[in-house]
Amino acid sequence: MLSIFDQGPPPPCPAPFNLAAYVLRAAPERAEHPALVIPGPTDDTLWSYSAVEAAVRGIATGLLRAGFTPGDMLLMRLGNTIDFPLAFLGAIAAGLVPIPTSAQLTQHEVERIITELSPAAVIRAPGIASGSHPREIQLSELIDMRHLPPADYALGEPDRIAYVVYTSGTGGRPRAVAHAHRAIWARRMMIRDWYDLGPQDRLLHAGAFNWTFTLGTGIMDPLSVGATAIIPDPTVPLESLPRILKRTEATIFAAVPGAYRKILKAPDLPSLPRLRHGLAAGEKLSEEICKEWMQRVGTRIYEAFGMSECSTFISAAPHRPAMGNALGTPQSGRRVAILAPDGPAPLGEEGIIAIHRDDPGLMLGYLNAAEETSARFQADWFLTGDRGIMEESGQIRYMGRNDDMMNAGGFRVSPLEVEKAFAEVDGLRQFAVCEVEVKPDVRIIVGFFSGREDVTEARLQAFAETELAEYKRPKIYYRLAEFPTNPNGKLLRRALPDLFRATQTKD
Repeated sequence: MLSIFDQGPPPPCPAPFNLAAYVLRAAPERAEHPALVIPGPTDDTLWSYSAVEAAVRGIATGLLRAGFTPGDMLLMRLGNTIDFPLAFLGAIAAGLVPIPTSAQLTQHEVERIITELSPAAVIRAPGIASGSHPREIQLSELIDMRHLPPADYALGEPDRIAYVVYTSGTGGRPRAVAHAHRAIWARRMMIRDWYDLGPQDRLLHAGAFNWTFTLGTGIMDPLSVGATAIIPDPTVPLESLPRILKRTEATIFAAVPGAYRKILKAPDLPSLPRLRHGLAAGEKLSEEICKEWMQRVGTRIYEAFGMSECSTFISAAPHRPAMGNALGTPQSGRRVAILAPDGPAPLGEEGIIAIHRDDPGLMLGYLNAAEETSARFQADWFLTGDRGIMEESGQIRYMGRNDDMMNAGGFRVSPLEVEKAFAEVDGLRQFAVCEVEVKPDVRIIVGFFSGREDVTEARLQAFAETELAEYKRPKIYYRLAEFPTNPNGKLLRRALPDLFRATQTKD
């Protein structure tokens, strides 16, 4: 038998449709129910469903009054505040196309985005790096828009573009991924077969407001079912999250594996009787974290696999836990395969994880990059670049990347993008990066270099601070006399981690 999971398609997305309208569909019936809770060190800020919807639709009115028209792109340069999701949903409500970006991006990185996509304006908060643009909407203007009369939701075909996110690819530069309004409809499969989420739940996400993982899993999905989203204030340290989980009576906790690892370093953890389970994504979850969390907290952690181009589509859940070391099972309604070079591989054989091009959650494509989009498909299958094995049960075991992509705290980073940036350093002869596991479940990006004597670790660090977002920067730099290569002189990147560990052992 072949490695294909197909139990039938999901229900079609209704038309006409608007992503923001779908997210806030519970607002009329749950007007005073807490939609968003922002816990601080000592007390909480509450946003009701009526308050969130009023702010979102007011922002939509403000953007339309500012002269923007449906289809215009707006680059978001906002910090870790509630303004981020309100602006995102407000733009979509008006039929505009927001481009959410990490606040960690440098000015040079933002300038490249502006050049590539030519957004109609930049929505900018003080202190957030941005590029030069003739039209900026300041945070104070955005906040004033919340109080304007509500705009009607801009309804249209579910397949039209709704928003754009950036991801790093193996080509060496970030790619602009265009998603349709129907992407939120596809997340119903995640809600059922990963979150097990209902209107009675209170989901606490450990990430920042301005991270797409938080935006989807932590905010939009809970709101779309009438639940409560809990996003801690940025002043709350990660070590305080167990106390926040208890105080807010969270029933579901979502975070990258690294957040679980840091929490488990605490000598004492409070009893969390309301917590039903945890969710993890962004990087591989270790069995050690799962076991210790179960022993000390008393709940399971359910893992999911996905990517910016399609969010998560393979997952475990309370009603269908992962068996052994499997990731989980494709969500009901998904069509997933493990591909060999000539098509779906036999069950039990390793290949590339792929999802069918008809999946409603799959991206529309990479903007301004038709050839790059086509290159990601093998016949009707979108290639994730990750390898796996499908068992007879349909469960999938993760076998690692098919390329050299690195994972930095849940962010995927292309080594080629980082290396391309460092090519501008005068006196640097050769530079390469890779991901290295420095201790169990702790991975960092390490930079290897050769060059003139004046090319020092301090100089490279200073350069990275101006050219690369923090999560893309190497944490350690190591000078090499000679780089490992194959007989043709090509860099053997996969030999670098062992080379680094050997040098550390000698030290």
